[in-house]
Amino acid sequence: MKLFTLMAASLLVTASATAQRHKLTINAETPEGQMLQQIGMEQDAAKKVALLEEFAAKHPNHEAIGWVYSQLIPAYANAKEFDKVIAIGEKQLAADGEDIEAALAVLKAAEAKRDGDLVLKYAPLTSDLARKIAGEKKPDDEDEVEAWKRKVSYATQVDTYSEYALSATALALQTTDPAKAIALVEMLESRNPKSQYLAHSYQAYFTALRQAKQLDKAVAVAEKVLQTDQTNEDMLLFAADYYMQKNQNPDKVLAYSAKIIEVLPKKAKPEGVSDADWQNKKNLTLGLAHWMTGVTYANQNKFSQADSSLRTALPLIQGNEQLKAGTLFYLGIANYKLGEAGKGDSKRILDALKFNQECAAIKSPYQAQAKKNIAAIRSQYRIQ
Repeated sequence: MKLFTLMAASLLVTASATAQRHKLTINAETPEGQMLQQIGMEQDAAKKVALLEEFAAKHPNHEAIGWVYSQLIPAYANAKEFDKVIAIGEKQLAADGEDIEAALAVLKAAEAKRDGDLVLKYAPLTSDLARKIAGEKKPDDEDEVEAWKRKVSYATQVDTYSEYALSATALALQTTDPAKAIALVEMLESRNPKSQYLAHSYQAYFTALRQAKQLDKAVAVAEKVLQTDQTNEDMLLFAADYYMQKNQNPDKVLAYSAKIIEVLPKKAKPEGVSDADWQNKKNLTLGLAHWMTGVTYANQNKFSQADSSLRTALPLIQGNEQLKAGTLFYLGIANYKLGEAGKGDSKRILDALKFNQECAAIKSPYQAQAKKNIAAIRSQYRIQ
């Protein structure tokens, strides 16, 4: 009986620094052994894959099946046949639950497919295997130290990749599958609150939470980000609007709106956004910031500041009829109050009338009250 081990580089999985898990011993006197020899000598990549697949189909319980799978997985990955990577990788892991290379291959394929469920399954599994290896005790034998260092370094890189996979998949799914994106970021945060990918993932998390109408959690994320970075106009705007709608924290409404007004005009156009779209977004965002500032001041009876902010908002929000109606309504209030304070300042009173008239011409929640205000001003000041 001839027994020998094929050690050719072409037959070994050399992608990692971990020890070879699936070495191949061949009995050349058996049909299976002869087929394995043929595989080992085949130089054509496609023919070799076909032979490996044939062996796997004919001999799924052979002792060499782990080695066969370990050859098929990278071949499928290189061909971007991700479903096959996953299928064979899962078979490999069913037989050897600690095969970190198979786990990593499945995770990479799942991430490439943007398959949130599989990433949620294999990111922690791969990470746990990596952390187990990284936690192995340093050997006493100096001859083994270098190999141990390579294993630990590789495992650390794999663990980092598991975090990247969670983040990248969340970014891909933030609008199409917000629930999955939320779960991915929450898993990343729970596994490593200091992950290098977490800060970048918060934008996806924030977007997904808004999509899912989880507004309380979304504002918590915005607040966390804004503690260290107040350049994100979307988070600033959302937080300011959230507190305004809740009638809470007027100081934050003013502070976040002021920060938008400060940073947005100087912000560079994002890559991939047209000049027109960027200008429209800036105008609307700045208009909303001035609008929230004006309404907040009006509610604090600071009518001069309210008038200034709302007048600035008005040209910026043209095209948004509902927001325009609200701006006109509060301008009517501010100018009426300023006119009264000026003991019947005719210009302010006439402005109040004009703003209410323009508001009343727009179908909105403010329309009915604006009409009542018009009648009251005309009656009080005898204006026809």
